Amino acid sequence: MVMSCAEVQSYLHEHIPLTAAMQVGVLACDDVGVTLSAPLAPNINHRETGFGGSISALGITAGWTWLHVALRKHLPQPVRIVIQRNDIQYLAPARGAMEARCEGPSGEAFPRLLETLQRYRKARLTLRARVTSEGVVIATFAGTYVVSELSGD
Repeated sequence: MVMSCAEVQSYLHEHIPLTAAMQVGVLACDDVGVTLSAPLAPNINHRETGFGGSISALGITAGWTWLHVALRKHLPQPVRIVIQRNDIQYLAPARGAMEARCEGPSGEAFPRLLETLQRYRKARLTLRARVTSEGVVIATFAGTYVVSELSGD
């Protein structure tokens, strides 16, 4: 099922309340990737720059959102997606609104995820995102997500 950016944003705000508090917006969501935005004001730290936790959460959510949208297009039933581990490198302060861009993996990574999920009911995928503010890359993110079939719990 294909979701519009507005539907994805509503889904995030309803199911991941932190995204509503951060005022996350969905700027793009397609086969190529996902771009999320977040204004500085609700994500500010004591130095009046972007809070590191918000930057990390934006990176995590960008990867999670790309995977959620991609899986909805390929699977007839919903699945559980959780972050297993992540690494973020902070490169510069966020002095304005932030954007996180996650592009889908290249090559056979996604088809392999689908095959593994079908065979073992669980699979992993590592995704990367770049977080920018005012055109400057402020952080790079890599996260491993675990996808599993819902077991009715």
